[in-house]
Amino acid sequence: MLYDSIGPNPRVVRIFMAERGIELPKTTVDLRGGENRQPPYLAKNPAGQLPCLELDDGSVLAEITAICEYLDEITPGASLIGTTAQERAETRMWSRRIDLNIAEPMLNGFRFAEGLKLFENRIHCIPQAADDLKVTAQKRLAWLDGLIAGRTFICGERLSLADIMLFAFVDFGAQVGQPINPDHRAIAAHHAMMAARPSAKA
Repeated sequence: MLYDSIGPNPRVVRIFMAERGIELPKTTVDLRGGENRQPPYLAKNPAGQLPCLELDDGSVLAEITAICEYLDEITPGASLIGTTAQERAETRMWSRRIDLNIAEPMLNGFRFAEGLKLFENRIHCIPQAADDLKVTAQKRLAWLDGLIAGRTFICGERLSLADIMLFAFVDFGAQVGQPINPDHRAIAAHHAMMAARPSAKA
């Protein structure tokens, strides 16, 4: 059972599943209403974050990278993590760079500003840091833009989890006041390419 909701993190898993042709039963958790901070959900995922995946034995996996890697391993089809040790390491390297350098400052920039009313009683918020976090995300996007110029995907010519993460977070940022800088041509082209894939509607 996938515990699903709004936001870029659940969307990463949904897009990943769509690309891999994986179908799972889903339960939608009311994030806006704070259902994820109530005891029934916290019993499944003590971090109170979404999504999480409940397995047949009742154990629960959280964190989008862990969920996607698990699903990639247990289902047939073309891997989005990698088929060799080098490919898997490359995917994990880029996924971590995107997660730490772009997604985290971008999301916290939103949580501490536009999303403050929703998050101020749920997590420790630092409103005075919001603008600097948004600038940090944009600087790292500029860095990534230079590195991926001329590539089809983040990892060269193969679609991977890193592409899905970048798309989902950049797409979310564009909806909450952190638009794609048109000067970041490689990022913009990557976003347009991913948005055109059927999985983007997941």
